[in-house]
Amino acid sequence: MPDAPFIHESAYVDSPSEIGAGTKIWHFVHVLPHTTIGENCVLGQNVMAGPHVSIGNGCKIQNNVALYKGVILADDVFCGPSCVFTNVLTPRAHVERKEEFGLTHVGKGATIGANATIVCGNTLGAYCMVAAGAVVTKDVADFALVAGIPARRIGWVSKSGDRLGADLTCPRTGEVYCETDGTLELIERP
Repeated sequence: MPDAPFIHESAYVDSPSEIGAGTKIWHFVHVLPHTTIGENCVLGQNVMAGPHVSIGNGCKIQNNVALYKGVILADDVFCGPSCVFTNVLTPRAHVERKEEFGLTHVGKGATIGANATIVCGNTLGAYCMVAAGAVVTKDVADFALVAGIPARRIGWVSKSGDRLGADLTCPRTGEVYCETDGTLELIERP
């Protein structure tokens, strides 16, 4: 029988929400209504998720991250401490712009570094890696390593998150990749 989710006594989970088996929700987390959290996730201290947010299985969301309406995390996404997701491109305090909320899709196995900012309306590809402090203003390709303000591709990473050299072979697993027209794909497993 799968482990029931753990919800710290200081956390708030609004109904209706779904929380998968084995998920841990830590101190001062707030899960807003209509949020779905997969199995075996970890939501660190001060995380806010929702409303209408989808978090896949095996995600790790570190302290002080806010996941606003429109954020969709695939399985095995890592959100570093204090990374930021926006939800409106032109916010104003005196104007309600809920109809302008942008969708942000984060692909399977992606990593977002500490204090990175993800501007809404962009897609982060599978297994990509966003460096700490980067500001993402456009889509990020699968396996891309991006850094800077605005973020730009500075290399490639493997599924395991290791930076690939010129031979496009993962130093940890031996997997071989191929680059074609600005995209990367896995072509050989050891």
